[in-house]
Order: sequence, then C-alpha cells, then structure tokens
Amino acid sequence: MTFVTCTYQEHASAILDILNDAIVHSTALYDYLPRPAESMVTWFENKRLGDFPVIGAIDDAGQLMGFASYGTFRPFPAYKYTVEHSVYVHKDHRGKGLGQALLEQVIAAAKKQGKHVLIGGIDMSNTGSIRLHQKLGFQHSGTIPQAAFKFGRWLDLGFFQLTLETPENPVDG
Repeated sequence: MTFVTCTYQEHASAILDILNDAIVHSTALYDYLPRPAESMVTWFENKRLGDFPVIGAIDDAGQLMGFASYGTFRPFPAYKYTVEHSVYVHKDHRGKGLGQALLEQVIAAAKKQGKHVLIGGIDMSNTGSIRLHQKLGFQHSGTIPQAAFKFGRWLDLGFFQLTLETPENPVDG
C-alpha cells in the first residue's frame, strides 16, 4: 500500500464510486441518491481552495483502495482550527486496517497544518467506525438523536473529536 495525494484527473472516478457505494448501501453518508460525476469537480475545487488534503491509499496496481480527507467544520472564522474529516474504504478492502492507516494520515496532515480539533460525524449504528476513532484517541463529544432519516428509520448522529496540541500560537482573526 502506498499513500498518495489524490487528484481529480487520477482519482475522481474511483472516489465517486466509493462515495456512491456508501450512499446506496450504508449510513456513512446521509445522502439518498448517488452523486453525479460532475459533482467531483466542485468537490476537488473546494478541497483545493481550503488547502484540505485528499489522501488516497493505492495498491501495487495503482488502484484506489480508500481515501480520507477533511474540510470546513462550520463556515465561521473562529472555527479555522477545527476540521471535519471523513474516511472511506472501498468495499473490497474493508477489515484490513486501511481505515486506521488513512485516519492516521489525516491526523498527521492536520497536525502539520496546525489544526486543533478533528471532528468525525458518525452514525451511531456504525460501531466499527466508532471503535476505530476511539482506538485513535477520539472522544465522544455528543449525539444528536434522530438527526436524519434514511432506510426507513431515524439515525442518531454522534460527534467524535480529537484535540491536538497544535497550533503552537493560535490567533484571532
């Protein structure tokens, strides 16, 4: 496995496939319909504009096995040190430690960029993701019961946070 910086040209289609599988088959994303290919243009542009990493894990054949990223938590200036991350693993590569490896890469990127808090919004029925986050030091910081409705049932959205020692000298403004 090799970690790479994902690009639109090389990875948009594979990322879209992973996201759409999660939309259709899981509560990892609270979307109802698969995203169209053109949505990836905006997705990658928002990552570029925010200087947010898109980290991919590829196999020896160059196939994307999973990816992780983060983005804006809330669009207000005082939240500039807080980001919301996501980790998605292709269905054929789950259960191999890839999610943990990707999340560790995201944590390292956040430290390097001087972020202070990583937030994961996780459906509370996703026990695997919750265990992974707790294993890496994330703390449960709250749950919004019945925050969403998908697959004919109410979904509880849990927030898990990791507080980093960075940045060394935070500033207002």
